[in-house]
Amino acid sequence: MLEALGWVATSLFAISYLLKTRQALQIIQASSAALWIGYGIAIDSSPVIVANVIIIASALYSTGKSLLRKEKAKLA
Repeated sequence: MLEALGWVATSLFAISYLLKTRQALQIIQASSAALWIGYGIAIDSSPVIVANVIIIASALYSTGKSLLRKEKAKLA
């Protein structure tokens, strides 16, 4: 079961590159990283956990920044 979690996370991350929008890619990658965090917790691996916390933070920051830019453009 644990190995399956790693494979699902890997598959989801790979599928993210097939998406058409950057925002969708980042959201799927953040979701994949959340699965990797679960995997990292299960195998007690700090590097896996920390690396994926960084990925989630980066993806969500970038997505939020992009959404704010779009909102500003609408208001202008």
